[in-house]
Amino acid sequence: MKYTMDIVVDVGLEKLIQLFDNTDNMYEWMDGLQSFEALEGTPGEVGAKSKMKFLSGKRELEMIETITEKNLPEVFSASYEAKGVFNIVSNHFVATGENQTRYITDQEFQFTGFIKLMAMFMPGMFKKQTRQHMQAFKTFAEAKIQS
Repeated sequence: MKYTMDIVVDVGLEKLIQLFDNTDNMYEWMDGLQSFEALEGTPGEVGAKSKMKFLSGKRELEMIETITEKNLPEVFSASYEAKGVFNIVSNHFVATGENQTRYITDQEFQFTGFIKLMAMFMPGMFKKQTRQHMQAFKTFAEAKIQS
């Protein structure tokens, strides 16, 4: 499954990238993020692998992030691997004004096992989650600028 989504954030490109490229900020906008642990490579750079742990209700989810491309402010790409899911994400950032940035994400999901069935019958669930993450980042970034 592949799709693209975008959102306009009322924050200038340079400041938005500073907020996006700081892993400590992820705890403020990624719902359920419990830990982010560097495993291999230089954290935040191409080739780096990190373990992310999330809690959603009573369910725990662990995924491995591998950074595949980092050419900020234009693009940040990574793969995310969890049980039954392999997700390739390419984030793009385009200044649309002095204090406004268009945040675009290209998503590609590959599924196995039970998750493959879920994806076939409920593809909107993945798009909804992407939209929620983008909206949460927008809300976080705009609030940071005002404080």
